[in-house]
Amino acid sequence: MEVPHLKTKIISGIFWNITQLAVNKMFAFIIKLVLARLLFPEEFGLVGMAVVFTTFIQVFNDLGLGGALVQRKDEDLREAHYHTAFWTGIAWSVVIYLIITFIVAPLAAMFYGEPLLRSVIPVLSIGVLASPINLVHRAQLTKQMNFKKLAFINNAPVIFSGVVSITLAFMGFGVWSLVFNSVAAFVVAMPLYFMATHWMPKFIWEKEAFNDIFGFGMFTTGSSVVNVVVANIDYLLIGKLLSAAALGKYTLAFVLTDTFRNKMTTMINRVMYPVYGKKQGNPKALRNFYFKVVKYNSICIYPVMLFLIILGEPFVINVFGEKWIEAVGPLKILAFSVMIHILVNSHAILIRGLGKARLEMRIQFLKAALYVPTIAAGIYFYGTEGAAWAYVFNKVLEVIIAQYYLKKLVDITPLDLFMTMRPPLLASIVTFAITYMLYVLGLHYILCTLVLGITFGAIIWLSMKAELLENITSIKNMRKKVSPVA
Repeated sequence: MEVPHLKTKIISGIFWNITQLAVNKMFAFIIKLVLARLLFPEEFGLVGMAVVFTTFIQVFNDLGLGGALVQRKDEDLREAHYHTAFWTGIAWSVVIYLIITFIVAPLAAMFYGEPLLRSVIPVLSIGVLASPINLVHRAQLTKQMNFKKLAFINNAPVIFSGVVSITLAFMGFGVWSLVFNSVAAFVVAMPLYFMATHWMPKFIWEKEAFNDIFGFGMFTTGSSVVNVVVANIDYLLIGKLLSAAALGKYTLAFVLTDTFRNKMTTMINRVMYPVYGKKQGNPKALRNFYFKVVKYNSICIYPVMLFLIILGEPFVINVFGEKWIEAVGPLKILAFSVMIHILVNSHAILIRGLGKARLEMRIQFLKAALYVPTIAAGIYFYGTEGAAWAYVFNKVLEVIIAQYYLKKLVDITPLDLFMTMRPPLLASIVTFAITYMLYVLGLHYILCTLVLGITFGAIIWLSMKAELLENITSIKNMRKKVSPVA
């Protein structure tokens, strides 16, 4: 009975992560909209300057200790592991905060010529202390796959801090109404985590336990550092080699494509990571779960990317205006790159779930070594569209690299992947042909959008009807009490 229960937990986890994402993003958007009317652009800009300097250093925040606790099997964890992770995280966060306060903040103030950053950055970075304090609680809830509680804990602080920000803005606090947003979130989240798990730290620190979790966490942190560099290098080079306007148009294209993909797949990967950890000794189960993740990611994301490829131009012009027309080229190319990326989108989480964090980091370094020079060359010779095509090239390489290791680790072959992807690939090809033809013949782009959605959905339903009906039944029953996953 374990597999049905685990499947229900996975579906429930995805449901609550979608709920969290929807509430979080919707409320955050409303808050930003209100604050934009109350505050001045330079106040938003000041916080943006601070975030540039704090984002990179916060990658080192928890040393990957939380991920290590989630990945380890329950029988391999002792009480000492949790307490050691907690106190190590606290000590390290203090070090990080001191670096931010006494080194990063003065450097940022000098770099931008904004003395206020000396005060803004330390306050904005108080959230650095939040992650280690609740590191163990998050790991425990994630291992239990209790994403309902995690969704509540993550949304409540967003709503509370948003109300605080608006109140401060009405009272005339200016930039500090934005800065204290993160502080208010930290204050609310911390007790909620303690109440959710009832776990309390003890004064226990054990060298052996530290070596167990740090040996894994060190490599996941290394992977995160490389990912941050890769994620920002195109922005950095476009801003440096081209112009702020070019960067703005590329950013819009990226937000509508890869950022959308990242939000969706991160949500699913958050659910699947503990599953991969639990099933790391069962290659057959790992393959089945991985295939479902890739397939359902594709079903969710492919129609959006098809819309951007076929109807990106009228969409951008009608929604954002003629001034954004130069974003259309990169937009379509990046949408195509996302469709390639989905083929192996979750491979890094699977490799990490197998306990091979060192291998994951090596793969990330290999991708970075290929990514940086190709992106630089693309931008230098062909501008933003060159950057987008370099992105496509790198995604093809990523598929090849990932497929090599998937075959080696869990015996997933290219044929296996193709057979899994038949429904979304077939739906994409047919949908593209029909929608593109109707658009060329002059059908309004909104009607083309309806045709696209109906065609894609109909093909998916006809080719996966039995599987989808089973999943719908599981969703209806997901609130029923299930036995804990072994």
